[in-house]
Amino acid sequence: MPFILLISASLTDQSSIIVDGYSFVPNVFSTSAYEFLMSRGSDIFRAYGISVFITVFGTVVGVAITLLIAYPLSRKVTPHRSLILFIVFFSILFNGGLVPTYLIYAQFLEMKNTIWALIIPGLLTNGYYIMLMRVFLQGSMEPALIESAELDGANEYRILWHIVIPLSTSVMATIGLFTAIMYWNDWTNGMVYITDPSLFSIQNLLQRIMQDVQFIVTNLDSSNAGSALQEMPSDTVKMAIAVIGSLPILLAYPFFQKYFIKGIMFGAVKG
Repeated sequence: MPFILLISASLTDQSSIIVDGYSFVPNVFSTSAYEFLMSRGSDIFRAYGISVFITVFGTVVGVAITLLIAYPLSRKVTPHRSLILFIVFFSILFNGGLVPTYLIYAQFLEMKNTIWALIIPGLLTNGYYIMLMRVFLQGSMEPALIESAELDGANEYRILWHIVIPLSTSVMATIGLFTAIMYWNDWTNGMVYITDPSLFSIQNLLQRIMQDVQFIVTNLDSSNAGSALQEMPSDTVKMAIAVIGSLPILLAYPFFQKYFIKGIMFGAVKG
């Protein structure tokens, strides 16, 4: 219902919003909000491309890193397993803070105004997913299965590729979905590390457009404020921005819903 209201408001004339308020059916149908956004269509399509790239690349690499860390931690024979588990768990509870993090990425690693500033921070903050996958692997893989593979001459890489990954598709899909949503909705890293407009993700670009609209509205000359406010689709643009920013995830969600629910149930029971 809220999303229906969101779409309806984005397709309503600005003057109707001011006079009649919001409704589930547009009182006066208008596409002016989307026409306003399409005036920056090239920027929006470029930002969409950047968001798709960082979401796909970050999700694939993030899930791979999570698996490569969680699998050894699920094996009792791994050296210093307890110490590594403590470090992973500690990283879930505490972080270094915004300023030290900024100094590391922006100055030490020189990632400011690079596409990697939108990807790397998300790869290094997945301690919860590591613990989730570790518990899943411990519960789904019998030690006898691994021992049998080792007796047949399989090394760790072959065990990982032919046994662990096929048994972990559901939890990998769940973690992949969570990671993809995190990357798609992330605007904090773009706000902190990106000042080049050509590197804006869709969330950062839409936020910048919304700020521009708000600036125009608040700085209108008072003598022309009445007519100008009705012509400027300020409220409907905000709704259209929300629709454009969330639409890809909403379209993809039905295909991954079963994994999403399974991940929530598994985390609640096993966590």
